[in-house]
Amino acid sequence: MAESKRDYYEVLGVSKDADDAALKKAYRALAKKYHPDANPGDKEAEKKFKEASEAYSVLSDPQKRQQYDQFGHAAFDGGAGGGGGFGGFDFSGADMGDIFGDIFGDIFGGGRSSRARSNGPMRGADVRTSVRITFEEAVFGCEKEVEINYKEECGTCHGTGAKPGTSPQTCPKCNGKGKIMYTQQSFFGTVQNVQTCPDCGGTGKVVKEKCPDCYGTGYKTVRKKFKFSIPAGIDNGRYRRLTGLGEPGVNGGERGDLLVEIIVSSHPIFKRQDTSIFSTVPISFTKAALGGPIRIKTVDGEVEYEVKPGTQTDTRVRLKGKGVPSLNYRNVRGDHYVTLVVQVPERLTEAQKEALRKFEDAMEGVTVNEEKHKKKGIFK
Repeated sequence: MAESKRDYYEVLGVSKDADDAALKKAYRALAKKYHPDANPGDKEAEKKFKEASEAYSVLSDPQKRQQYDQFGHAAFDGGAGGGGGFGGFDFSGADMGDIFGDIFGDIFGGGRSSRARSNGPMRGADVRTSVRITFEEAVFGCEKEVEINYKEECGTCHGTGAKPGTSPQTCPKCNGKGKIMYTQQSFFGTVQNVQTCPDCGGTGKVVKEKCPDCYGTGYKTVRKKFKFSIPAGIDNGRYRRLTGLGEPGVNGGERGDLLVEIIVSSHPIFKRQDTSIFSTVPISFTKAALGGPIRIKTVDGEVEYEVKPGTQTDTRVRLKGKGVPSLNYRNVRGDHYVTLVVQVPERLTEAQKEALRKFEDAMEGVTVNEEKHKKKGIFK
C-alpha cells in the first residue's frame, strides 16, 4: 500500500532541494550496493534496490517530482503503486543508461573505460622494449641505441590501406559512426548498449580493395634503430619515454610512445642505494695499527685516503661527492661509503711469527679500553 512506503527523499538519503547530480550520485551508490547481481539470493537487498530505483525514477523526472512534492505517494496511487517489477514506474525521464552502464562495469569489470568510443582520432598504443647498461653508464649517463619493429606509413597507399586508384568507403554496418547500438534484456527491462563496430573496428571506414603492399593495414613493419640519451644517475628499472615512436594512431590520432626500460648490470665492487655508493676495502693489520695512506677505487678512479692510527675493522669512512648524481638536481651528487676491513694474515714465515711474538710481549701492560670496542645494544 502507498501509505506504507518510505519517503523517496529518505530512501535516497538526500534533502528535498537536492539537484539532479546529488540524486544521481545517491542512487548510483545505493544501486551498486544493493544490486541483485552483487547480492545473489538476498531478498532484503533486492527489496532495497527496487525501493531506491522507484524513488529515483520519480525524483529524477521533473514532472513526477513536482507531483510527488505536492501530493506525495497519493499522486501515483492510480496505477503506479501496485503490480510487480518496479511498481509500474518507468525510467523514461531518468538517465538510467549512464548509471546502469557504470553499475554493470563495477560489478562485472570494465566500467566506462570499456565502452565503445566514437570514430574520432585515437592515440596509438605505446611500445615497450629494454636496454642494458653498465653500472658506470648509469652513474654518468650515456647514449644508447635500440632496434624495434616500427610501423611506417605504406608508400603505395599513403596510409589509406586501399589499392591505388580506390579509397576507403563508409562502413555500411555503422554508417560511418564507428559504433553500433544493441539492446539487452536485464533485470531493469530493456537496456541499450553501445559497442565498437566489428566491421570497421571503430574507424567508420571499410576498405573494399586492399593495398597489395600492406594488405589494407596502411602500414609496413620494418626494423628500425633509434638513438637516445640516458641521463646521469638513472637507476635500474626506470624508463625512458621516446615520444611519437610507438604504434600509429587511428583516424589521424597521434602515435604512441616508445618506452625503454633501463636495466643496470651489477658491479663486482660497488653497490648502490639511491645516490650513495658502498664498497669494502681490506687493509693490513699494520696499516690499521699505525695508519697511513691507502688507494681506494671509486667510479671516478682511484683516490688516496689516509687511514687513522688505531683504525678498527668495519670502520666506515665517507668519500664526499663520489657517489651518484641526482636525477632531479644536476649539481647534487651523493657520497661513497667505504667499509675498512682489517685482514689477519693466514700464512706467516718463522721470522714474521717471531716478530709478532715480540710485539705481543711488548704489548704486555698496555691498557686496552674494552668498553670502546664492545658492540652497543639497540637501545644505546
